[in-house]
Amino acid sequence: MARDRASRPEATPLRLFVAIDIPPDVRTSIQGRVASIRERHPRARWVPVQNQHVTLKFLGTTWPRLVEWVTGRVEEVALAHQPFDTRVAGLGAFPSPQRARVLWVGLEDPAGCLTAIAGDLERALAKEFEPERRAFSAHLTVARFEPPASLEEDLRDVAVESRRFAVERLVLYRSRLQRPAPVYDEVAAFALRGRPGP
Repeated sequence: MARDRASRPEATPLRLFVAIDIPPDVRTSIQGRVASIRERHPRARWVPVQNQHVTLKFLGTTWPRLVEWVTGRVEEVALAHQPFDTRVAGLGAFPSPQRARVLWVGLEDPAGCLTAIAGDLERALAKEFEPERRAFSAHLTVARFEPPASLEEDLRDVAVESRRFAVERLVLYRSRLQRPAPVYDEVAAFALRGRPGP
């Protein structure tokens, strides 16, 4: 009986997350800006350019029966928000530059558009997914360090910023864990269609 259950599609959960994409030329420019840091830290795990995105909500393990419900909730959030412009600006490290585990590039969000969308996703999906307890921070991960690295000098020496670009959709991705890096498949995309206020 257990073997029968294991062979059903329901027995194979998906790893899902909701994100916004970064234009290819912006991602390429980031790679150029952080090249000197990469030379100094060759043992870090550098995120492939094609995998760089801004995660708004990480769902993790998701049973196939929930995928339709998830897409419905994400679409509702997208319909409530207008497209907006942003740009890549700033370089930082989690949890600190002295003991960095993650090197990240920030996104400008002066009007709080990304924060608002992330908050709405948390509320829309809370019935089935544990809310994120950490405050939302709009960023894309560039590299991971194990053991932690000191990046104080690197962060002083390198400045990262890009042209402005439009954010016009949310994307639901599936993550397939592979070596040397995960593969992200687009499950569905949702245009931001909110109307301007009066």
